[in-house]
Amino acid sequence: MQIRELQLTEEYPIHLFLLADPELSMVESYVYQSKCFVLEENHEIVGAYLLLPTRPKTVELVNIAVITKKQGRGYGKELVKHAVETARTLNYKTIEIGTGNSGVQQLSLYQKCGFRIYGVDFDFFTRHYKEPIFENGIQCRDMIRLSQDL
Repeated sequence: MQIRELQLTEEYPIHLFLLADPELSMVESYVYQSKCFVLEENHEIVGAYLLLPTRPKTVELVNIAVITKKQGRGYGKELVKHAVETARTLNYKTIEIGTGNSGVQQLSLYQKCGFRIYGVDFDFFTRHYKEPIFENGIQCRDMIRLSQDL
């Protein structure tokens, strides 16, 4: 397993990002302004994340995804830890992340990795997404915002 920055000559793994964010127009709104990192196993990209600078000294982990057949094996945690270390190395002071209210596993993972909830963007997903999103039998309506000081 290796995590590395995607090279400029390589295509973004959009199919992966659509696992975490099902609205292509939303993914396209941030993917090309972000630094992309991929997790490879046996020369296959099995996970990825994006870091998007948002404010001076602040970066957002805007998308993190692992292919379905590899989920539940700790790859997501490795990607989050790598993102935090990368942000620190790039001299950011704060890293932020947002996730849906219905993402129970994601909320747990991010808090285990040192993130703390600081706010809620109410009705974010109903305002910005054409189709309703459901996870764990819950409609994804609100964006839970978390951050970590580096």
